[in-house]
Amino acid sequence: MKDTVGISLTLNGTPVLLEAAPGRRLSEALRGDLGLTGTKVGCDAGDCGACTVLIDGQPVCACLTPAIRAEGRAVVTVEGLAARTADLQAAFLRHGAAQCGICTPGMLTSAAALLEVNPAPTRADVEVALGGVLCRCTGYAKIISAVLDAAGQGGRPDPVDMLGAGQAVGARIERLDGAPKVDGRESFAADHMPAGALWVRALRAPHFAACFTLGDVGAWAAAKGVQVFTAADIPGRNLFGVIPDCADQPGLADGRVRMRGEAVAAIAGEPAVIEALELDDFPVTWQEEPALLETAAARAAGAPLLHPGREGNILIGGLVHTGDPEAGFAGAVHIAEGQAETAFVEHAYIEPEAGVAWMEGDVLVIRACTQAPVMDRDDMAWLMGLPQDRVRVIPSAIGGGFGSKLDLSLQPLIGLVAFKTGRPARMVYSRRESMASTTKRHPAKMVARAGVDDEGRLLAMEFDGDFDTGAYASWGPTVAVRVPVHASGPYRIPNYHAEARAVHTNGPPSGAFRGFGVPQAGILQETLFDDLALMAGIDRLEFRRRNALRDGDRSVCGQQMQGVGIGPCLDALQDPWVRALEAAEAFNADHQGVKRGVGVASCWYGCGNTGMPNPSTMRLGITPEGRLRLHQGATDLGQGSNTVIPQICADALGVPLSEFTFIGPDTALTPDAGKTSASRQTVVSGNAAYLAGKALRAKLLALSNMGETARIGFEPGAVIVTDGAERRRIDLAGQPVDPHGYALAVEESYDPPTEALDENGQGRPYAVYGYGAHLAEVEVDLALGTVRVIRLTAAHDLGRVINPMLAEGQIEGGVAQGLGLALMEEFIPGRTENLHDYLIPTAGDMPEIVPILIETPDPEGPYGAKGLGEHALIPTAPAILNAIRHASGAKITRLPALPHRVLAAIREAQG
Repeated sequence: MKDTVGISLTLNGTPVLLEAAPGRRLSEALRGDLGLTGTKVGCDAGDCGACTVLIDGQPVCACLTPAIRAEGRAVVTVEGLAARTADLQAAFLRHGAAQCGICTPGMLTSAAALLEVNPAPTRADVEVALGGVLCRCTGYAKIISAVLDAAGQGGRPDPVDMLGAGQAVGARIERLDGAPKVDGRESFAADHMPAGALWVRALRAPHFAACFTLGDVGAWAAAKGVQVFTAADIPGRNLFGVIPDCADQPGLADGRVRMRGEAVAAIAGEPAVIEALELDDFPVTWQEEPALLETAAARAAGAPLLHPGREGNILIGGLVHTGDPEAGFAGAVHIAEGQAETAFVEHAYIEPEAGVAWMEGDVLVIRACTQAPVMDRDDMAWLMGLPQDRVRVIPSAIGGGFGSKLDLSLQPLIGLVAFKTGRPARMVYSRRESMASTTKRHPAKMVARAGVDDEGRLLAMEFDGDFDTGAYASWGPTVAVRVPVHASGPYRIPNYHAEARAVHTNGPPSGAFRGFGVPQAGILQETLFDDLALMAGIDRLEFRRRNALRDGDRSVCGQQMQGVGIGPCLDALQDPWVRALEAAEAFNADHQGVKRGVGVASCWYGCGNTGMPNPSTMRLGITPEGRLRLHQGATDLGQGSNTVIPQICADALGVPLSEFTFIGPDTALTPDAGKTSASRQTVVSGNAAYLAGKALRAKLLALSNMGETARIGFEPGAVIVTDGAERRRIDLAGQPVDPHGYALAVEESYDPPTEALDENGQGRPYAVYGYGAHLAEVEVDLALGTVRVIRLTAAHDLGRVINPMLAEGQIEGGVAQGLGLALMEEFIPGRTENLHDYLIPTAGDMPEIVPILIETPDPEGPYGAKGLGEHALIPTAPAILNAIRHASGAKITRLPALPHRVLAAIREAQG
């Protein structure tokens, strides 16, 4: 019997005959058989909408549509949209609507279907049309604006070209890497399918804690026609971790698993074999053990040790102490105490982990979605027992990361298979596999108290928190150290004591997720400060303004602060605050069952590592042909480093941005720019790019004997330097070519000037801080406990706004994730391992977002710039919680604020 059938269809306007199995998904046929990888796959369950295509003009999820359904019909993918909706794609670029780009094809096809039948949609129409496509980066605001723009129903930004020399910083320049994101050419990790590659699957633990033994794996593999690799096959040290001193996670478990979903074996074979392979009869015997799933149980006397040899299950603790808190509390007129509990939160990027590994001679090459290529290289060299120069990591385009793609995931599995077999090895995680096995936001259990004098000025604060770091260390040490620094918020507190601990449990590893524990601490601190304001009878915004840090103040770490922008952020909220309170009062006078409330919260965030080296290096060179190239190794997850860093470099060098070509992250070609995390790239890599631009400019001016006002240009084989009527030519043919192929080049590094913290947490943990304050307006249904955020005003101090359009997108995306943290997101291992049961905000869940960009320059930042990525999320959840309380009296102490919890809190408030 024939295994396939011929399917005749029209694909992007061209007749096509497709041979496919009757049950083959249309998404698989488009991507694997026809090479149209613009259609993305994020869930294979119809939950994310990334695979949306048009069939006879109607949007459908290609992952749920059998290919046979396309018989005789017209199918349009993102690659075919340009002929009919070029302005829609251009609008996405004009508005910055494509960030990481993984959801963009689904958004574009859904929008195109809407505009075909409704050329003049309302905002509500667009929200409904896009409701089936999830985005984790943008907050949807710019996507909706782009669709309305394309329909002539909304504002169109003024066009911005690459501008002249010295005009890049501050300009709303479209993403330099934007075009491939909207036309289907962007190549994500799952889009690379080398011929002859083995496909790889993992056997994963079904238990939270267990010992296991393997049976006759060889016989099973032979019967199935596959190869199996276990811990015994790993040639190096079978441990990895983002912090080398704490590396404790095996590439493949060896006799014991500490978490559900842990990889026990890698199984490699031909694609058709792996696709059809069932693992139910794999020869493994499990001995389930009692699991520790709560930090209290893990800390209890006599609790089983997750990692024998350690003293207890506390991985590490952090502490900051200054002044005399007990004396401060003794002098306080008002003292507030509080507690808060947060859950595991899933990153829920739309791109599951994927990658390919292969051998180039004796060099192991890995192309995968990663935020930290050099860290990946070093970990893989360790695992494979190779020197670092025999491992090369090439990041693909990354479909969202938010911190989880800092850790290794599938790299050890595909790397091992390629290294052992000599054949390329490809692996793509399923959505369930991704959610079960990768890192989460740390659940936290926190208590705090704070006191003020009779004028409402903070005198003392204490904070204590257990942060569930799961089975393995991941970024637990970073969280434990960063939280005590930030748990004060951006306020003057002369007497302060804060402790945080990373505690091992048998939960999934908790890693980096946009804030390293600071969002959790901010939830308790900012809701506690509302208590103090109410006790003291002070307006809640005024309370924060009265206590805000100012230039010259010392932080709780004893650091003298400079470039402090929290005051201007709070000032920017004054008028919106007054209007919102008046509107809520008027609404509540006319409504009984639904009440409106207004909340405010602040944040600060240190950019980069805490009191540790944190360097970045940039290379800038001119080829003998006169081409200017920037080697920019900072991975772009959608936040915009591929655009912002060149903007900084262009102005430092003094040439138009259009003169640049770029070489992106690749450990063989690009110097180490450090990991993309902790809001560090604009500050740290931006400074390295600034120094490189200045250094090359100085070299060119010296060679031409020209002054600082000279202008630099390029022509074939030469650099032209002019100053007024003077013109000098630097002949590149006369320059020796360096090992990188450049006639003239510079390489510059920047490492922020920080100091390690002492035993009391005193020192200079960060060179640059960013600041923000959010104002949330909500409606609470008093009978149902449901909460709707209707507007969120977000003021953020960026020091110097390098690219306003990208900055607004970061704020809107951060607000969306903060809203999810506050109201809906709770990852429960074994129960919410898909995007149907684990809810993230959709276009219809989002409020109006009003970004306000503040510029309080920092002397350390490039052109005064500060980071933004983490800051955009931190104040959102506490501002919403404070608004819920203002509306209903409900004080939420356990997140997310699900309706049943809101109702319980309302009843408690009512006595």
